[in-house]
Amino acid sequence: MPNPVWQKSTYSPDASNCVYVAQGPAGAIRLRESDTPDTILTTTTDGLRRLIDALKSAQRAA
Repeated sequence: MPNPVWQKSTYSPDASNCVYVAQGPAGAIRLRESDTPDTILTTTTDGLRRLIDALKSAQRAA
């Protein structure tokens, strides 16, 4: 399997604590954080959308 092509989130700062996203097999989405690049989370488009929606809701409630 080829190496994923990682893209840095536009919401991440330039220095550290960056979130990277890559396309996985069969439409999966891979996520990693710059401090621990060997730890990769895999999800679906729908799963990522639900996570983002939940984080936005929690931020608005705070």
